Amino acid sequence: MDHDFQEQAFMIRALLLSHQSLPDCRPNPPVGCVLVKNGEIMSEGFTQPPGQYHAEAMALANYHGSFTDVTAYVTLEPCSFVGRTPSCAHTFVELGIKKVVVATLDPDSRNSGKGIAILKEAGVEVEVGLCENEVLDFIEPYLIKN
Repeated sequence: MDHDFQEQAFMIRALLLSHQSLPDCRPNPPVGCVLVKNGEIMSEGFTQPPGQYHAEAMALANYHGSFTDVTAYVTLEPCSFVGRTPSCAHTFVELGIKKVVVATLDPDSRNSGKGIAILKEAGVEVEVGLCENEVLDFIEPYLIKN
């Protein structure tokens, strides 16, 4: 799939944000998220210390307005399970986000593909693989593979 330069720029911005997660986010992976509407970044987030906001939740909390026509760009597949925080995939669905662009899938067996499935089952348009190599170069050492 051919992505335009603007979409790549949004994902690279999310990747840059994810760097701010370290080292405090450990053992959670460092993730970045930007919410885009009408071609402009409306809100940003990155993984907070354990028990606090994931990147998506931080971006959503910092955004005030209608979620109609908002696209979320996330460096790692949104979580499908409730741990110390709610499931980000379910939160996107509940808020009515209609499109989510993900750089790479989460290899953690608790999630791997499940976050994407939740979104797709709810009718959310999902794209996976935008800037995947750039994101993996950074995030791979922090991913849980099981």
